[in-house]
Amino acid sequence: MDDLVEAARDVQIKAHVPYSDYPVGAAIRTADGTVYVGCNIENANYSNSLHAEEVAIAEAVKEGHREFDALAVSSAARDGVTPCGMCRQTLAEFCDDDLRVYCDEGESREPSAYALGELLPDTISEDMLE
Repeated sequence: MDDLVEAARDVQIKAHVPYSDYPVGAAIRTADGTVYVGCNIENANYSNSLHAEEVAIAEAVKEGHREFDALAVSSAARDGVTPCGMCRQTLAEFCDDDLRVYCDEGESREPSAYALGELLPDTISEDMLE
């Protein structure tokens, strides 16, 4: 888990955040142990902005991964930021309810830990659409 949080911290320097000045990094680990990272990329119209979690999972899916066991999220503020609702729904498309989500609380504290299902109960799923 520490390596995953560190990877999320490290990728923040690549964030493009001229509007919010709130860099976020995310690192997602696949079932085989491969780690993919992402950072937020803002756009002047805001709705086209990409969130760190979305970028990380998109990289993994692009490489053919569909099974994940953990995600770490870190902001420069180290404020325990959790994935937003949109990112939670994106994660739910590819991850089970028991995906571990670690939220960086800073150097002196353990990250907060959640199961994805705790953060997004009763998610919209493929089964629901049938």
